[in-house]
Parts: sequence; structure tokens; C-alpha cells
Amino acid sequence: MNHDIATGIAGAPSGASRATTRVTNALLAGGVVAGPLWVAVVLIQMVARPGFDIRRHAVSQLSLGDLGWIQVADFIVAGLLVIACAIGIRRALHPGRAGTWGALLVGAYGLGLVGAGLFSADPGNGFPPGTPDVPGQISGHGAMHLLFSSVAFLSLIVASSVVFARRFAALGERGWMAYSVATGSYFLLTWIALIATGARTATVNVLFAAAVVLAWTWLSLMAARLIRRVAG
Repeated sequence: MNHDIATGIAGAPSGASRATTRVTNALLAGGVVAGPLWVAVVLIQMVARPGFDIRRHAVSQLSLGDLGWIQVADFIVAGLLVIACAIGIRRALHPGRAGTWGALLVGAYGLGLVGAGLFSADPGNGFPPGTPDVPGQISGHGAMHLLFSSVAFLSLIVASSVVFARRFAALGERGWMAYSVATGSYFLLTWIALIATGARTATVNVLFAAAVVLAWTWLSLMAARLIRRVAG
């Protein structure tokens, strides 16, 4: 039996089933909104924050300085929206494919974002303005930021390129399978390149930033797709 959508009910929907569908879709909407919100806030800060250069600085460094609270809030709000989406994925797909591990990994991505907001990155490479123009030492909170960021990155990579790719393959949806594998693979390769270069190569830094945007796009589109499936 295909458990593509666990909330589907034969016949005319009852009031209870309609309420269940609304709740599930509201939770999934968190995944639709989180990415555009996070990216929009980052783009505005890239233009408005003096001294920030995506070719030299990590987005996480926007959490520093007098206006750092904006990016801190961006991480935490986006993370909570992703966690809500993970609950929606569980409600929509369990006990079918990706209903357990897909939900857990997306939830771990959200948790990693929240943690990355609570523990700020370290200053370095001249940002915030006045910081020495060299990579700084890793502090305790900087190490925690790296840990939570790594959990977030790895969780989304596995969710897209393995768990959801297998789900789409089983459903015969080859386009979505290829899209999921490509998204996770590109994210992984640019992340490895970022680590290997120590985030000191402009091209790699920009390519990784693009990978983050593409990963957010995948999550938003996948969540929107599930909303249409649940509504149907």
C-alpha cells in the first residue's frame, strides 16, 4: 500500500479531518516561509551592514556587532519554522517513506539553526569593522556555533540527497529525485571545499552561499508540494 499521504481519508472529509488537514498544512507552511524569510533578511543586511563582504565573510558573522541581534533572530525564527515543518512532514507522511527519518532530519536542521543563533560565530577577517583583518581564534561560543551549523548542514544534506531522494525514486518521480540528489550533493561538495580552503577563497565562499540558498529553495518547494498533496 502506498502511504504517500497518511492524512488522506476516503469519502467526504469530516470536520475533524478538515481540521487535521489545516493544522498539517499550517505546520508545513513553516517550511515554505522559512527559506525566503531567512534569505531576505540576509540580503538586506549584506547591503546595509558596513564592511560585510560575502566573498570574505560568513553569513553567520552578521550575528555580530550592534545590529547582530537581527541575524540572531533570523536564525532562531527560521529554525522554529523549520521544526514546525518537520512536525508537518511527520503528520503528512508517517508511516510512509520519509515520514520518520525525513521529519527527524528536517527537525535536526531546524534545531541546528536555532543553536547557530543562540551561539554566535567569532569575528574575523575585518568584520565587524575594527576586527583584525585575519582569521580569529575559535572561542567556546564560536565552537558551539560551528557544531550546530554542522548538524544543520549534514541533516539537510542527508534529508535531501538520501531520504527524500529515495522517497521520490520509489514514487517514480525521477525529476524530484534528481533535484534532491543534486541539491544535497552540491551542498556537500561546496561545504567540503569551504572547510578545505578555510573559508579564505572568494569563489568557494560565494559558491557555498549559493548552495545555502539552493538548499533553502529545495526545502520551500518540497514543503509547498506536500501542502498540495495533503490538500488533495
